[in-house]
Amino acid sequence: MGIGLACIALGFILMSGGGSDDPNVFNPEIYNFRRIRLAPTLVLIGLGIEVYAILLNPHKK
Repeated sequence: MGIGLACIALGFILMSGGGSDDPNVFNPEIYNFRRIRLAPTLVLIGLGIEVYAILLNPHKK
């Protein structure tokens, strides 16, 4: 479960930032590959790992 939480946390960290100090100036950096594709994919992978870890039966032979 720790790996899943780490993936989710990394995804949210990669999504953060990219804002502008001046609200009247648009920063196109917010639409780059890291924030649009990579970070949400990491969050979804982390959620998938969490579901797998919860449903995994450790006593199954």
